[in-house]
Amino acid sequence: MTEANTTAAGTKFAGATKMGTPQAIREMADKGTAQAKASYDKMSAATAEASTVMQNAGATAAQGFKDSNAKVIEFARANSNAAFDFANELLGVKSPSEFIRLSTEQARKQFEVLSEQTKELTALSQKVMLETAEPLKAGAAKAVAGSHT
Repeated sequence: MTEANTTAAGTKFAGATKMGTPQAIREMADKGTAQAKASYDKMSAATAEASTVMQNAGATAAQGFKDSNAKVIEFARANSNAAFDFANELLGVKSPSEFIRLSTEQARKQFEVLSEQTKELTALSQKVMLETAEPLKAGAAKAVAGSHT
């Protein structure tokens, strides 16, 4: 009888282990699923944030490009007007020395204007680059900081 009890107890123990094993596996699977979902949610949020940062940077760059184009058109108009004014003045020239004086004066004015226009375009381009890069830089810094948490 002792042998039967031992066998029965042994069978009970073996059965309890078999019943506990699926529960442990289920708990591990649930824990793994929860971790995977948390990782997915975190990556999804980071991707959405990166997309927003890229869209904002793109919009800033597009606006800067439009501003630069408007400035170039403004300069072209001013330069064309100056060229027509110069041509008009040349029509009134009465001597070669007056022609040389007007041409020299026009060349000096045009050089000054072009130098100033170049400075303006350079400053505008730098401003656009900085404004475009700033959200990208801030987003990258936030992403790096977020990856350490």
